[in-house]
Amino acid sequence: MKYRCVVCDYIYDPEKGDPDSGIEPGTEFEDLPDEWLCPLCGVGKDQFVPEEEETVKEEKKKALDMFCYQCSQTARGTGCTTVGVCGKQPTVARLQDNLLFAIKGISAYLYHARELGYTDDEVSAFLEEGFFSTLTNVNFDAHKLIEMSLKAGEMNTKTMQLLKKAHIETYGEPVPTEVPVGAFKGPGILVTGHSLKNLEDLLIQTEGKGINVYTHSEMLPAHGYPGLKKYKHLVGQLGGPWFDQKKTFAKYPVAILGTSNCVLLPKDEYKERMFTSGVAELPEVQHIENNDFTPVIEKSLELGNLEDEPNKKILSTGFGASTVLSLAPKIKELVEAGKIKRFFLVGGCDSPLPQAEYYTKFVEKLPEDTVVLTLACGKYRFNEMDLGDIEGVPRLIDLGQCNDAIVAVDIAVALSELFGLELNDLPLTIILSWMEQKAAAILWSLLSLNIKGMYIGPILPGWANEDIINYLVTTYDLKPIGDPEEDIKAIMGE
Repeated sequence: MKYRCVVCDYIYDPEKGDPDSGIEPGTEFEDLPDEWLCPLCGVGKDQFVPEEEETVKEEKKKALDMFCYQCSQTARGTGCTTVGVCGKQPTVARLQDNLLFAIKGISAYLYHARELGYTDDEVSAFLEEGFFSTLTNVNFDAHKLIEMSLKAGEMNTKTMQLLKKAHIETYGEPVPTEVPVGAFKGPGILVTGHSLKNLEDLLIQTEGKGINVYTHSEMLPAHGYPGLKKYKHLVGQLGGPWFDQKKTFAKYPVAILGTSNCVLLPKDEYKERMFTSGVAELPEVQHIENNDFTPVIEKSLELGNLEDEPNKKILSTGFGASTVLSLAPKIKELVEAGKIKRFFLVGGCDSPLPQAEYYTKFVEKLPEDTVVLTLACGKYRFNEMDLGDIEGVPRLIDLGQCNDAIVAVDIAVALSELFGLELNDLPLTIILSWMEQKAAAILWSLLSLNIKGMYIGPILPGWANEDIINYLVTTYDLKPIGDPEEDIKAIMGE
């Protein structure tokens, strides 16, 4: 019998086992060792239930359209689950939650900009207004909350512009860079998260010490910035998307530094060699104060050398707006000649859900006369693919991480000017992969630009009930992803 993780929906199939964790095919769930953990989210066996249709159906019946327990009016002192005692309706409660998620995303970008000395008073004032509007007995107007969500999108765009300005003025305009994935001989430090400031300080402190510094997941774009790539001991990348860290961190005996999201609770086998800095904190993991990375450096040297891994795969990054737009005349020529039929922006937050394989299959099946722009961890679903080029224009262009989403917006606006078309008339389709709070901020940024016809998955945002989904579909033609081949046919007009 198959068992399903109630936290992340991972299915344990006895026929397949879990080879990455040493579980051979044919191992029944009952025979799994007690210490076995879900390979996606890391919870124990006690969080698994038999995968039976009736179980799933029953859980769906129990799904709440509303839950609120933020004040003393809460029903029975536990939570309002049908309608608020204050009169708040479920859709209002969900729109308030959505606004909070978008604000969290904006705050993440603003935090990293502030690390480099960049702030914006208008954005800060909006954050105050947005937070205040979600308090009890302040805003019961669903339409106003949608307006505020769109305003959050505008403020997120402004914040991402601020952060991109901070990165470029501090570290230079990104340049296309090939990044080897795998270990080099010598002691190492693996850095994950989004803080380029923390990475820079670490690189300064490790210079000349014989330590190799590697990036993980969201840090990949660091290799494209001249002000960071000048450090020759920033040697490459280990691992891929954020959720592979338990496997990657366990595999390589190096010191590990988590600088922001997305850190996961560590496994015991590497907990003592993991460190956090900035906003990131983990229980029983040493936190670095004031960016003095001496303990990280000492741990790296204590752990000794990694062995060189042959046949390293290569990832590309560092395609900033200026690089892509330098190709604008060639792009216009190829589009007008019918040699480039369509651009696809495929990316967003990667998800450990099995449904996220859609994005791999989607890119695999795209016609050869199309170009893929990608960003954020969603790119790890396909960024190893060699898609070639169209007369010198790469068919796969990595624009960076979620922090770099503004690059995609800038390119889309520039293309609309280049072709003299409105954004929605461009030969461009956006295929979003949805995961967490920053994704909410970026989604509303795109909606605030009135971009229509976007596809979103692998599941719809949990805060979007039927009322909200109907609004997004009716107003913006937002589409849930379906079958990759059928979606491509629909987009290409076949």
